[in-house]
Amino acid sequence: MIFSLARSIHRRKGFKPETLGQVGTDRITVISKNAHRFASGHHAHSRAQLIYAMSGVVAVRAGAGTWVVPPSRAVWVPAGVEHEARSFAGVQFRALLIDSAEAKGLPDACAVVEVTPLLRELILRLAALSETSRDVEFGRAVARLLLLELAFLPVEPLGLPIPRHPQLSLFCECIRNDPARAVTLEEAAGSLHMSRSSFMRLFRRETGMSFAHWRQQARLLHALSLLAEGQSILNVALASGYDSPSAFSAMFRRSLGKSPSEYFG
Repeated sequence: MIFSLARSIHRRKGFKPETLGQVGTDRITVISKNAHRFASGHHAHSRAQLIYAMSGVVAVRAGAGTWVVPPSRAVWVPAGVEHEARSFAGVQFRALLIDSAEAKGLPDACAVVEVTPLLRELILRLAALSETSRDVEFGRAVARLLLLELAFLPVEPLGLPIPRHPQLSLFCECIRNDPARAVTLEEAAGSLHMSRSSFMRLFRRETGMSFAHWRQQARLLHALSLLAEGQSILNVALASGYDSPSAFSAMFRRSLGKSPSEYFG
């Protein structure tokens, strides 16, 4: 029988998935969870993981940064990467633990990928099959097709790199906790007792971004969590540091190619 109840194969602290089912030749294990809010705690898996929210928004934080995804996106976490996941408001998510040793073209770092209609149906089909018994070849075919579809998905700009420099990391955490606060480059440099040019060099070396780009990204991810909670565009715009809904919507469209309502539609 190719579908059976599987024991947890990952290290975890306080994470109790509602359903854990195994599909195919031990290549894919499906985790299903429906919750009002949840927080997984730090854990890692011996396999790569694809985290997909059918509804709601999930945030995944690993050592290198934070990724926030709505239902049209998923987070890829390579095997062995310590991370934690949490939701904003109600969420239904399906996570796939994938033995990707034989697959080609999959990311070797955490990333956000677009969930195409085909990929969505394959994820849901594997979740359903993990609870039933079906033909061995059918299960293998679905798993193979999913890996092929996943390999060609584009990586999207929904991550926020976290600097390793202690003082800069603390400064960035303050920005993340209060994204609406206006901070000039001079004020940022002064908070670390640096010149403007020294701060700019340090920030880019640590994050790969300019300070202005990083702050906009932090505001965008904060906005996604508020939109997932059903807050109005006006409230989200003001809470994210924008003077008007139109200015916020323009930034959102430039960043993600769609308006907020289209993105969550």
